[in-house]
Amino acid sequence: MVDVEPCLNEELNSNPWKLTEISESSQCRSLKLPENLGVTKISRLIYTNSGDAILALTSNAIHLLWKWRRNEQNSSGKATASVSPQLWQPSSGILMTNDVREPIHEEAVSCFSLSKNDCYVLSASGGKISVFNMRTFNVKCKLNGHSKRITGLAFSHVLNVLVSSGADSQLCVWSTDGWEKQRARSLHLLGRSTSQSDTRVQFHHNQTHFLVVHEAQIAIYETTELECLKQWVPCESAAPISHATFSCDSQLIYASFLDATVCVFAARNLYRRCRIIPSAYLSPSISNANIHPVEVAAHPQDPNQFALGLSNDSVLVLEPLESEGKCGDPPPLENGFANDMPAAPYVGASGSGHASRWQTRH
Repeated sequence: MVDVEPCLNEELNSNPWKLTEISESSQCRSLKLPENLGVTKISRLIYTNSGDAILALTSNAIHLLWKWRRNEQNSSGKATASVSPQLWQPSSGILMTNDVREPIHEEAVSCFSLSKNDCYVLSASGGKISVFNMRTFNVKCKLNGHSKRITGLAFSHVLNVLVSSGADSQLCVWSTDGWEKQRARSLHLLGRSTSQSDTRVQFHHNQTHFLVVHEAQIAIYETTELECLKQWVPCESAAPISHATFSCDSQLIYASFLDATVCVFAARNLYRRCRIIPSAYLSPSISNANIHPVEVAAHPQDPNQFALGLSNDSVLVLEPLESEGKCGDPPPLENGFANDMPAAPYVGASGSGHASRWQTRH
């Protein structure tokens, strides 16, 4: 049986935790990253594992890299919404550009995954999967093997498998030894759904469970048998989900919607803890221009920071104010689920991190 979590009205009445709402820019800190005028659309977004840079893949198959420098304003050298980074490229002027199968770039589906040591990025923009060297931007090799359009890739270093997802709502598990397909399963979709909607995947910190994101659901799957353990479905009147991602400790899920709302979920039970209204991070000049996030990326060391790739080609970094402090204890655990998906230890740079600054309680 799939454990489907309640929508907003049921959620507020069924648990004692208050849904925090952030609606003003004074309630959080946001930073717009330097732009590249050649960008057409942000298709994928990810922090480097070192936490000092953000990598973006655009719809015209070009990669952008923003790097934060260690200086007086930023003693840690890590990504922050307090100091602007540099849009970086090597002295050779080489751009990391993917192989593109479709003649129109906007029709290509982009996906990428970064190696654990930040040395290589595996990336695809509708054509073959490219392997790039992150230091020189040179192409190391191109991989073949997928016959259908792929919209998501995720590696498990523990299980030595690759999970792929496609626009056909299929999940596949591939062995990294020989790249043979081990199993496949269709998504368990409830209510409204678009069969050709992009499906995204990301591994939990324990490397045995993974997050599945579809416009009509957020779900947690077990990898070995591809069993759906938890599922959250938006109400019929709610906007579709555009993207979602785990926080670095996998205790939270940051999710964006096509109405520009951003929600913070507790990963253990998929209850919403915080809702960020567009007016909190979009300037008044564009808040009514149908601008919304298309990508969400979580900082690899600070569970309270995430980045948004917007539909107007810009990238924002968001984090709560330090004055908010750490609030309370973690939400109550669901029976059985805590043992199936243990929380990862906090690895942030500041504070004890036992509770997110994005959530509060009565």
